[in-house]
Amino acid sequence: MILTPHFNKKEFASRDGAGMPETVWQNIRILASQLEVLRSHLGKPINVTSGFRSEAHNYRIGGKKNSQHTLGKASDLQVKGLKPKTVYKAIEKLIEEGEMLQGGLGLYDTFVHYDIRGTEARWDNTSKDEQKAV
Repeated sequence: MILTPHFNKKEFASRDGAGMPETVWQNIRILASQLEVLRSHLGKPINVTSGFRSEAHNYRIGGKKNSQHTLGKASDLQVKGLKPKTVYKAIEKLIEEGEMLQGGLGLYDTFVHYDIRGTEARWDNTSKDEQKAV
């Protein structure tokens, strides 16, 4: 099912095949619309590496107990040709300008986490070598 011009429901599905409750589905629609704003800004496709996670899947992969992923409010993403730090800064700018919703923004070595929790949360989980390079 198509959510926006560049995102579909399958991209956000739990990797264990679990179904999405209606409340999760509503959150995924909002999240996809926010990622569409980012895609338009960057002019590049976005790869969603993790969207919704069932409680069981989240537990198996070591996700946080109250992860925004289990609510359908979070995505881990990559943009080919752009470093995670560049994507992180772009999202931060779009939030500051009121173009994207406030939420969680996490920087990792190979991806960026963005969620629509509604309150500001920021973290840097890059390796020490990556932090030196930034």
